[in-house]
Parts: sequence; structure tokens; C-alpha cells
Amino acid sequence: MQVLDSSAFIDDHTTEDQIATIPMVREELEDEAGYRFDALEGSGMRIHIPDPGTVERVERAARETGDADALSRTDVRLLAAAFELDATLVTDDYAMQNVAEKLDVYVDVIAQEGIDEQLDWQFQCQGCGRTFDDRRDRCEICGSDLERKRP
Repeated sequence: MQVLDSSAFIDDHTTEDQIATIPMVREELEDEAGYRFDALEGSGMRIHIPDPGTVERVERAARETGDADALSRTDVRLLAAAFELDATLVTDDYAMQNVAEKLDVYVDVIAQEGIDEQLDWQFQCQGCGRTFDDRRDRCEICGSDLERKRP
């Protein structure tokens, strides 16, 4: 089974596998991509709503990798759906791919190259340059903003 992100509908992804998605994906789609969603739903695509406990698990994994700020509510729920359904997640989103790797969810990419390795991001102070492993609002040394950076 494949769980489809909005990019799968936008890029007209086709597969012989069973497919699923979440209701929030439809809200992101316009024009032809929205019509594709409606047609696939009418022909048997599974619409899945993940359990809140699984959503929390995905959010925790995203915080651990440093991708929490890069994921939308839809992204988190798509990851949770793929995890619950033991399915392949179809997406081009790098942050989703990174968290999927952490959760041992297989990913199939569409129009982009997939990630080579799972990353645990670091956060660097824009003032003093100090790095932190976890996301904070401000640097505890100088008070400047932090920016996510590749380790």
C-alpha cells in the first residue's frame, strides 16, 4: 500500500498498489490535482485518519531529528498514516523523508531525488555561533535567534 502526499496528486503519480491518504491532503489541492484526488477517492482510495497516539509519536520523532518546524500538520498526519498502515509514503518533501527514516517508514519519491541519509539537525546561534542539538527559541548565551543547520 502507498500513502500519497499532495505531490503525488500534483505530479499525477500512478501505481498498481492500493493507495491511501488523509482528508487534509484534499485541502491542499487545486484544479486538476484536486480532480485526481476526487477521482481516486471515488474509485476506492482509502481515506485514513491516524490515531492521536501515533501523531504524537511522529511529532516526537520530528523533534528528535530537528524537523518539527519544517513539517505541517498535514505532513505529520501523513507520516502517522503511513506508519499505522505499514505503507510506503509517497512524497518529495525532504523533512518528511528524514522523519520517515527515523520511524522506519519506507519512502518512494516522485519528481525529486530522495535523501541519502537520515539527519539529526543542529541549531546554530546567528549571534555567537554556538550550536545546540535541540530546538530553542533563542540562544541561552547571547539571546540571538537560532537557525537550523546540517550537522
